[in-house]
Amino acid sequence: MRVIPSLRLWMMVASIASVAFFASGDAYGAPPTVGSANTATADPPVARPNTQPCVVSLFNQVTFADFSPKSFSYAPPADCPGPWAKVVFEADLQVTAGRQFDRTANVWIGAANVYFGTTAEPSRTVSRSWHVERDLTDYGALLSSPQAGEADLGNLVNETFTSILTGSAHILFYPLPRGGRAGLGEPKRPDIVLPLSAGPTGGVAQLDTGVSRLARTFQMPTNVERAYLDVIAQSQSADEFWYTCVPSDVATELQSCGGGSFRETEIFIDGKPAGIAPVYPWIYTGGIDPYLWRPIPGVQTLNFVPYRVDLTPFAGVFSDGQPHEVAIGVYGANGFFAATGTLLLYLDHGAQRVKGQVTTNTLAADPAPQVLENLQNAGGSVTGTVSVRAARQFILAGYVDTSRGRVRTEIVQSIDFSNEQRFDVSASKYVQSITQSTRIASLTNTQGRGASTQIWTGKDWPLRVDFSFVTKPDNTSEQVTTIDQRFGSGELVTENGIPRVSRTLSNAVASTDALEFDATGAVIGPQDPTSSQRYLERDLFGACYSRTLASAGGLLTRVTDGQECGGAARP
Repeated sequence: MRVIPSLRLWMMVASIASVAFFASGDAYGAPPTVGSANTATADPPVARPNTQPCVVSLFNQVTFADFSPKSFSYAPPADCPGPWAKVVFEADLQVTAGRQFDRTANVWIGAANVYFGTTAEPSRTVSRSWHVERDLTDYGALLSSPQAGEADLGNLVNETFTSILTGSAHILFYPLPRGGRAGLGEPKRPDIVLPLSAGPTGGVAQLDTGVSRLARTFQMPTNVERAYLDVIAQSQSADEFWYTCVPSDVATELQSCGGGSFRETEIFIDGKPAGIAPVYPWIYTGGIDPYLWRPIPGVQTLNFVPYRVDLTPFAGVFSDGQPHEVAIGVYGANGFFAATGTLLLYLDHGAQRVKGQVTTNTLAADPAPQVLENLQNAGGSVTGTVSVRAARQFILAGYVDTSRGRVRTEIVQSIDFSNEQRFDVSASKYVQSITQSTRIASLTNTQGRGASTQIWTGKDWPLRVDFSFVTKPDNTSEQVTTIDQRFGSGELVTENGIPRVSRTLSNAVASTDALEFDATGAVIGPQDPTSSQRYLERDLFGACYSRTLASAGGLLTRVTDGQECGGAARP
C-alpha cells in the first residue's frame, strides 16, 4: 500500500496555518465595543461581491421558549433569479438577562441544514445578542425552488430558567455582475443538493452509540461526475465533554465520563467505509465554567463550520442507475452526537450517463485507537496518565468516463489524533490536564481532459484544558480552569503545476478563570476571568483579514485590527 507522505505534506501546508495562529491582520467589518459585556467574536463576515443583493426573510423575531420547531415557508427571490454570485445566510439572536442554559440552534430549508450552532448564555444582569453568517452559495440548487423551512431552537422557560431566546433570519442573494454568467471567474456549483436529516422537514439524528447511523437511500442521476458531503456531528449530553472522557474501566476511580476520549465521524456508502470527518471539540458557553466565555465564546461555538468530505471517487458508483445508501456514524459515541449531512452532486451536462468505478479503497472500518493507562492508586489518591492515539493513512481512488473523456480522482489522506490526560485526584483535590491534537493532511489528485489538478490541504486542531478543583480546610473551594482552543487550516491548489489557490486560516481562543465556592458549595463568583481571540485569514492574492480581541472581568478590553496584514485588506 502506498501511503501519504504525511510529514512532508503537513510541513508544506499546515505549517503556514500554525504560524498564522500567532498573527493578526487588517480590519474588516465593524468592531465590537470595548467596555461592553455583550458577546463578541473576531470572526469575519462572509466575503461578498459588489452587486446589490435581494433579501428573503425566513422568520422575524420568533420567540423560542419551548421545544417545538418553528415552521416557515421559503421561496427564492423573484427579482434576483439564479444563478447567483453569492448566497449568504444571516441570523440575529438575542437572549434576555436571567438564567438559561446554552441551547442548540439549527435552521433547515427543504430538510437541508443551512445553520447549526449554539447560543450564548446570559447572566443575571446582562442580556446578549449576536450575529451569525454562513456561505450557502453551494446550496443554490436547493434554494432555486420553494421549500418548507424549520427553525429548531429548543429552550425551557420556567421559574428557574427565566431567559427567553428570540431570533430573526434571512438570506441574501447576490446576482452576477451585469454581463456576467455562471461560472465566469467562479468555480462550478453543485447541481443537486440532497439532505441527510431526521425527517422530511429537517432535524438532527441522535447517534447514541458507535453503531448508530444516520442513513438515507438516494436514487441519483446517472451522470454524476463529482460528489461531496457536508457533515456536522455535535457532541451532546454525556458526550458533550468527550475529550475529557476516559476508558470505562477507570472512569469510576477518575470520577470521569467513560467511553474513552476518541471520536470520529465516519461516512459509509452501501455499508462500506467511504470517508472520515474528524470531530472538532466545540465548547459551548456553559462549558466547564460559564465565566470563561463571557464575553468571548470558544472557537465556532455560535456557528459550526461543516466538514466537507470528498466522495468523488464514488461518482461512478452513484451513476450506475441503482439506489445507494449514504450513512453517517460516530465512532465511540457514548450518548450522544447530533448529526446531519448534505450531499452535493455535480453533473456532466454533456452526457445522460457516465460510467466509472472505485479503483482503490484502503480505508479501514476500524480506526483501532491505542489506549495506554499509567495510573497509581494509593491511600485514596489516584495519579498518573491516560492516553489514546489513533492514526489513519488511506487512499480512495476512482474514475468516471465523462462526455469530455476519462477523469481520475485519487485522495490520499492522513489523520493523526492524540489525547493525553494527567490526573491528580484525592479527597481534597481534582486536577485534570488534557493535551489533545488532531492533524489532517490530504492530497487530492485529479487527472483528465488534458489537465492535472492537485489540492493539498492541512488542518490542525490543538486543544489544551487545565482543570483544578481544590477544597480548602475551611470547606470553601476553588475551581481554576485554563483552556486554549485552536483551529488552523491551509489549502494549496495547483493546475498543471501552476498555483491557483493558496489560503490559510487560523482561529484561537484562550480563556482562564478561578471560580470560588463557599462552604455550602454555592458559587461566590469568578476571580479575574480573562480571555482572548485571534483570527487571521490570508490568500494567494494578498487579501488578508485579522482581528484580535481581549477581555477581563467579563468586559471586552481590546480590539486590534490589521496588526500584521501589512496594509492588505480582505475584499
